[in-house]
Amino acid sequence: MNNLMKTGLGLILACCMPFTHAQSAPKVIDLTSRPGVIQRMLVLAPAQPKAAVILLAGGHGGLQISPDGNIHWGKDNFLVRTRQLFADQGFLVVVPDAPSDRLSPPFLRGSRETPEHVTDIKAVIAWIRSQTKAPVWLVGTSRGTQSAAYVATQLAPPDGPDGIALSSSILVDDREGASVLSMPVEKLKIPVLIVHHEQDGCHLCPYTLIPKLMNKLTDAPRKQLLSFTGGENIGNACNSAAHHGYNGLDNEVVGKMSTWMLAN
Repeated sequence: MNNLMKTGLGLILACCMPFTHAQSAPKVIDLTSRPGVIQRMLVLAPAQPKAAVILLAGGHGGLQISPDGNIHWGKDNFLVRTRQLFADQGFLVVVPDAPSDRLSPPFLRGSRETPEHVTDIKAVIAWIRSQTKAPVWLVGTSRGTQSAAYVATQLAPPDGPDGIALSSSILVDDREGASVLSMPVEKLKIPVLIVHHEQDGCHLCPYTLIPKLMNKLTDAPRKQLLSFTGGENIGNACNSAAHHGYNGLDNEVVGKMSTWMLAN
């Protein structure tokens, strides 16, 4: 049994290193999501949250969050690096790690569309609902959109989210799972926000397929596309420093996303 498992069952709260502009000190929270499995998450909580966001990182999703809140992988991921910006907009922010039974390679690769993953995210949503009556949004970027979209198709509120926001959506199937386009998103009856960079060069996320995704959201009571151009484009086209990760556009993207999500 690893050190994380030894923390035991139930909720375990530990204060982390404070952020300069945090409204309250971030915390690491461990909760039992499945028998013998601990789901760790980093939480930023304003005094009176307007809504809550669960920020699902892309890639393999194994952030390897330490008890003091240090993130050992994915610090530059769009949603991970902008977590404080979401908190500044009035959101209760939750950044989940991979669960304790997937804390080594391949982490979440190939498992984002499984009952176990749904159960883990369901536990995170339930914890948030125990803390606030504010709406809960699942927000995914890149591979995280596979998680957010799949969970939303499996769980309706209150077990599932009240809305989802998908940035840099995976739109092409590959060996790591189905694309968002291949999922039954037409049955979603919650608000859906689609965020995409028009110059996204990642081969799994072509902007040309975005109209097809928007047209498939037939039952969403509210849906919106926020598209962006410009910023910096550095290195691998599927990484966070490229247009795929909205490099140089953090404030604009988070600001527009927040305005739309809080407009209910």
